[in-house]
Amino acid sequence: MRSSSLLLSAFVASHRSSFRTLLTTLLATLFLSNICFSQDTIVRRQLNYERFKKNLPSIMLEMQEMRNARIAELSYSQLQSARYTHIAVDSLTDKYSFRFDSAALLKEKQKIKRRTWFVAGANVVAYSGIMVALSTTWYSQYEQTSFHTFNDWPEWKQVDKVGHVYSAYIESRASMEMWRWTGIDRKKRIWIGGMSGAMYQTAIEVLDGFSEGWGWSWGDFGANILGSGALVAQELAWDEQRIKLKFSFHRKSYSDPQLNQRSNKLFGNSSAERLLKDYNGQTYWASINLKPFFKNSNLPDWLSVSVGYGAEGLFGGTENIGKDDNGNIIFSRPDIKRYRQWYLSPDIDLTKIKTNKKGLKFLFTVLSAFKFPAPSLELSNGKLKVNAISF
Repeated sequence: MRSSSLLLSAFVASHRSSFRTLLTTLLATLFLSNICFSQDTIVRRQLNYERFKKNLPSIMLEMQEMRNARIAELSYSQLQSARYTHIAVDSLTDKYSFRFDSAALLKEKQKIKRRTWFVAGANVVAYSGIMVALSTTWYSQYEQTSFHTFNDWPEWKQVDKVGHVYSAYIESRASMEMWRWTGIDRKKRIWIGGMSGAMYQTAIEVLDGFSEGWGWSWGDFGANILGSGALVAQELAWDEQRIKLKFSFHRKSYSDPQLNQRSNKLFGNSSAERLLKDYNGQTYWASINLKPFFKNSNLPDWLSVSVGYGAEGLFGGTENIGKDDNGNIIFSRPDIKRYRQWYLSPDIDLTKIKTNKKGLKFLFTVLSAFKFPAPSLELSNGKLKVNAISF
């Protein structure tokens, strides 16, 4: 028995990376499987008073207090009553249909259940695949160690931390929209979406914690929570994303060959690598949709204003010095100033452009993760300048 335990311990120790990946996958599976909870609520949608007035005259008196209300909620027990109507909605087109037959309720409930299991399964498969790929292709390049922390807060002018906020927000938003499609209760999809983004990013942070080349970063973890929290807070408060986090990138090219060589070494040669790693070319934006804050104005629904953040002159984490594996300095450019950049620019919220085409609506939702090219004001190095285009 003791020898069997020793053999098992030796096997686990020699396959630590695989076991960590498997454990993370199992945790994700348990999390996503357990969210296929009871379907006690069928409808919690944005419905305005005029729609009720036109389509639900039989219960209009009961809805007088809901004039201008954003959300109506009817449980299955209420909907199955003869005095209530069944409300169905296409989550992509927001088209509503109204039926009184209770048979449709059972069909709707079954559809919600099928979609819930489909989305849960898709999340588990996709997430597991990503984690296995990261473990075998990225983390396999570094020695595995015991769990440890790493303080990288001073590095890269915190552009990487803003990137974590953005990534967690986008992942949470994508997850929430998938759960919206299933038809589950509003608050459940909000919290599942928010927790999903934070969980995905935190699992990667755990892998960092076991990697010799990295480590668990409390700064990254806090940024992940902030990004997911930004989505959850807005949905709970406003039932919409009035402030969307967006991203833009332009690849840097320098007249100095040494800087180009250093960029290739640090950030990679391909455009895809540069997009992910080159903090000099990344800008992150908080895009504020104006109409919800000025409801009585004539502002178009799609008009937004964006505040952006980026940095320049970054050719090392905290200083522009590079060393080889033996500690010898191979790059030293203290003459290049490292500085932050702040932007102010108009933007377009593509999700506010009305269309009945599902394909266009989906495309607009995807593109809304990126800043629309537009002129901008830039504050950097203590100077204010105008850029013809910022993207």
